[in-house]
Amino acid sequence: MSDTEKLTEADAANELMRLAREIAKHDKLYHANDAPEITDQEYDALVRRNRELEEAFPRLVRDDSPSKKVGHEIAASPLSKVAHEVRMMSLDNGFNREEVEEWTQRVRRFLSLDENETVAITAEDKIDGLSCSLRYEQGKLVRAATRGDGQVGEDVTPNVAFIADIPQQIDDPNVPDVFEVRGEVYMSKQDFTALNVALLDAAKTDAAEKGEDFDPARVRQFANPRNAAAGSLRQKDASVTAKRPLKFWAYGWGAASDVPNASQHDMMRLIEAWGFPVSPFLTVTDSVDAMIAHYDEIGRQRPDLGYEIDGVVYKVDRLDWQQRLGSVGKAPRWALAHKFPAERAETTLEAIDIQVGRTGKLTPVGRLAPVLVGGVTVTNVTLHNRDEIERLGVRPGDRIVVQRAGDVIPQVVENLTGDIEREPYLFPANCPECESEAVAEDDEVDVRCTGGLICPAQRIQRLEHFVSRKALDIEGFGTKTIEQFFALGWLESPADIFRLRERREDILALEGWQDKSVDNLLVAVEEKRAPDAARLLFGLGIRHVGETTSRDLMKALGDISELRVAAEKFFTYRAENPQGEDEKASPFKARVDQAAKDIFGVTDGFGATAAHSLADFFHEAHNVTVWQDLMSQVRPPHYEVETLDSPVAGKTVVFTGKLETMSRDEAKAQAERLGAKASGSVSAKTDLLVAGPGAGSKLKKAEALGIEVIDEAGWADIVAAAG
Repeated sequence: MSDTEKLTEADAANELMRLAREIAKHDKLYHANDAPEITDQEYDALVRRNRELEEAFPRLVRDDSPSKKVGHEIAASPLSKVAHEVRMMSLDNGFNREEVEEWTQRVRRFLSLDENETVAITAEDKIDGLSCSLRYEQGKLVRAATRGDGQVGEDVTPNVAFIADIPQQIDDPNVPDVFEVRGEVYMSKQDFTALNVALLDAAKTDAAEKGEDFDPARVRQFANPRNAAAGSLRQKDASVTAKRPLKFWAYGWGAASDVPNASQHDMMRLIEAWGFPVSPFLTVTDSVDAMIAHYDEIGRQRPDLGYEIDGVVYKVDRLDWQQRLGSVGKAPRWALAHKFPAERAETTLEAIDIQVGRTGKLTPVGRLAPVLVGGVTVTNVTLHNRDEIERLGVRPGDRIVVQRAGDVIPQVVENLTGDIEREPYLFPANCPECESEAVAEDDEVDVRCTGGLICPAQRIQRLEHFVSRKALDIEGFGTKTIEQFFALGWLESPADIFRLRERREDILALEGWQDKSVDNLLVAVEEKRAPDAARLLFGLGIRHVGETTSRDLMKALGDISELRVAAEKFFTYRAENPQGEDEKASPFKARVDQAAKDIFGVTDGFGATAAHSLADFFHEAHNVTVWQDLMSQVRPPHYEVETLDSPVAGKTVVFTGKLETMSRDEAKAQAERLGAKASGSVSAKTDLLVAGPGAGSKLKKAEALGIEVIDEAGWADIVAAAG
């Protein structure tokens, strides 16, 4: 079972929330500030993880999902904003031959092509620069704009006038009336090095003139050529850009009143004839073998190139096929960026630190003697988990080989001094943040803090989850508010939310708060003093207790006060029936699962995993304190679900694809009201699949299992018939 398959909906929702925030942060640092804090491969890993989770949990896709965005929304900037007539898209990534083959097969399936029909694909190196769109009208350059968020960029027209590779006038009488050339502004490796040396020399001279000590560590230099190019182009004063050695090459086009040729390759050769540099590696291939061969050849030449590249871009050559393929999300279906693999280097593991994540996971991070890997200085490396440390046998002081990879980045690939006699590294048995016990659940390699709501490392994100839409849904409680109140010591546990009315005057004294906004927040809080019990339970963020499990538990128990009683009963059962050597054997697991069902009263979809989490939660004294404190502030009513007689009563229903007349939450609530169980995955136990537009793997699996499939209109008929 993969890591993603083990996640509950609550865990997946929390991780998607973290990824959305983290990716947005790095988008801003990269696109808006030209000051990235992580490598391209690390960023790619975050995006891939987000994509994996969204594919596994499609109903959890967030409105602010990174998959819906290109670049970053332009913040306050001295440059004016420019709307792109045709959106500037980003590209999906592939990291190996299998993913390239999968992409070509997707193209073939989408176009319904015969296996023998050749699909011509252009291939060119992917330069690491800043995307720029150049608009020409009657052959004259009238506007240049950065990508921005793909829809709105920054006007850099005066700045590109100083880039020799960009013609101010296209001298071709047949050039279309309107044509936008798109490409990358970049800086060569040699020019990048010279620029940083010049910045260092200037700072040294300035310090000498002021009679100050010169500290090179305090000089702000560019991290890589891409940052240097972006920072140089995005200057309010174009005279600064004029002093920077920027270059440009074209990779495509945007808005155009006419596209004279029928293929990508021919159009690029025409753009080249107009005076724009294009990739020297641009070619047309006719098979995956040819694509990979070209990719390998570019990779061999990569170290000797005068500019930075990070992969090869493939595009369907026929433009009519490109138009048919269209795009999905923020990327065209007809293009793929094949990224280069990791580069390796040797260094010393100086220390191992333990970081505590939002769900309590203890992640070991190796602190390295700084080492240059693929043009980027690496100082930290993930060690994943306790088992990985044992497998590698790493200890502080070891010489190791690290790599920057496209999936897990950076990572240790070899311990060069593992055979030297020395004490092994001991993974902590307690959380370094709150001293709570740190344990690994059955069949899991991850060690997690059991501190839950009292662990400082988890508190803010737990509080965010508690007030989120699918939990208590308290309007007005955003991340900024939670972080502000937390920093002031007003908000440390869920119960503190309901004490905020005592701080009305204190809140009003804060900058940005007015009578109306404070009162709106406090009213929203007061409205949740009698919350839905299932939402309250889900809001606590107990591992393996997601939305569905929370509803099932409350339907079975009725009163939320019975939850702790049941958890304590299961803890006693576990103590009296210790796990033996056969703990993973089916008979033993079946007995524990049945005990969990009997004690908690849930007959289906519940077992030992969730029961263990609940028992562990209520066994921690500090969690009990937090629980009792919360119960003193809220009074959830007895949980009752009105059910109607319907054809789906007692059946399991799965919703997939896009629902156009209702939200996924509303559909699940309807299913529950009709006496059905709404599940997130298709299995042999599924009775009905409701498939909307865009249904994918779940629909295929349902059809393979012979499960009844209806559309959204069919579901609406069932709901209407039940009254």
